[in-house]
Amino acid sequence: MASGKILVAQGGGPTAVINQSLVGVALEARRFRGIEHVYGARHGVRGIINEDFVHLTQETSHNLEMVANTPSSALGSTRDKPDIKYCQEIFKVLQAHEIGHFFYIGGNDSSDTVRIVSEQALSAGYPLVCVHIPKTIDNDLVGNDHTPGFPSAARFVAQAFAGANLDNAALPGVYVGVIMGRHAGFLTAASALGKKFPDDGPHLIYMPERTFNLERFLADVKATYDRLGRCVIAVSEGIHDSSGTPMAALLAKDMEHDAHGNVQLSGNGALADLLCEEIKSKLGIKRVRGDTLGYLQRSFIGCVSDVDQREAREVGEKAVQFAMWGGKSGSVAIKRTGFYSVDYELLPLQAVAGKTRVMEDEFITANGTDVTDAFRLYLRPLLGSGLPDAFRLRSNPVAKVLHP
Repeated sequence: MASGKILVAQGGGPTAVINQSLVGVALEARRFRGIEHVYGARHGVRGIINEDFVHLTQETSHNLEMVANTPSSALGSTRDKPDIKYCQEIFKVLQAHEIGHFFYIGGNDSSDTVRIVSEQALSAGYPLVCVHIPKTIDNDLVGNDHTPGFPSAARFVAQAFAGANLDNAALPGVYVGVIMGRHAGFLTAASALGKKFPDDGPHLIYMPERTFNLERFLADVKATYDRLGRCVIAVSEGIHDSSGTPMAALLAKDMEHDAHGNVQLSGNGALADLLCEEIKSKLGIKRVRGDTLGYLQRSFIGCVSDVDQREAREVGEKAVQFAMWGGKSGSVAIKRTGFYSVDYELLPLQAVAGKTRVMEDEFITANGTDVTDAFRLYLRPLLGSGLPDAFRLRSNPVAKVLHP
C-alpha cells in the first residue's frame, strides 16, 4: 500500500469558500515529503465509485490559488447519501488505488460517509486515515462554533435584507423573504444583521427552532403593519407546525420530494407565494411581495467574507496536518478562542456524523420572532470587513402653506 496517495472530494451544496478548503488540502499536502499524489474525485462519492479522478498534483500553485477564490465546488458535488453498501464500494476503490488518506469536504451526511468508510477500513485492517472537513451554509454541524460557508452566506442574507428593507421603506407594504434552512435557523437569523435603525426590517424573523402558528403569524404581521405602515419578514424554508410538518407542505397541495424523500423546500418559491397569499386574503393588505433567496445564498461571487475565506483554507490545511502528524481519523472543528480568534480541533467522527445542530435558545428572543444581542455578537465578526452601510435623510420638514 502506497501511503503517499491522497484523495479529496467535495459533497453536498456548494458554498462561496469550499474551494479554499480543497486548495488548502492540495497545497498543504505538497509540503509533506511522503506525499506522491493528490487526487480529486469529481462529483463527490459518486466520482469515487466511478473512479473519476483528476491529478491535483499536476495543477500549478497559481491556478489552485485562483480556484480557491472562486465560489462553488470546483470538483463538482453530489447529493448521494451513501449507506453501508455504498460505502463498501467506496472503500474498494480506495483500496484498489492504494489511497492512504481520504479527505471529504461536506456537511452532516458527508461526515457520516467518512465515519462509515473509516469503520470499513478499520474492520479490514487497512491503514486508511479518513478526515471530514466541515462545510455547510446551514451552520448545523455539532462541535463547531461555526462552519465554513455559513459566514459568506450570512453576509449575503444580511445585505439582501438591508436592500429589501430600503425598497420596502420607499414603497411601503409587506415583504416576505424565504431563506434556506430545513432544521437550523442560523442563516435566517442572519437577516437581522442588516438592520441599522430601530424601525428597520426584518421586523419579524421565523426560524425552524420554534413552532410556526399561522394565526399567530398573521397577528404579528398585522400588529407590525398597523404600527409602522409596513412589514419586512424573514422566514426559514423549514418552518413547521407543532407536529413537525413543514408549512410548505401544509399550505400547498402538491410538493416535490428530493432524493432523500424529504419535501423539496429549496429551489422553488412556493412558501413565499403561499404566505403572501395568506396575508393578502386574511389581512386585506394589497401590496404584498415575496422572494425566495434560493441558491443565490450559496455561491454569490460578489459577497464573500474574508474571515470565511481564511478559515475555509485553514480547515483544509489543518485536516492534512492532523492526518499526517497524528495519523488519526476524525472531523476538523472550528473553536472560538476570543473576540475574535479561532483554533482547530480534531473531533471523533462519531461525535459529529449524522447529527444536527440547531440555534441555541440564547440566540432567539422569548417571543420567537427575533434574535438576541448574543446572536448579533456571535455573528458580526464572521461577516468580515467592508460591509456596506445604509443611511437615510434626516427629517427637516418644510412648513405647509395650503394645508397647515
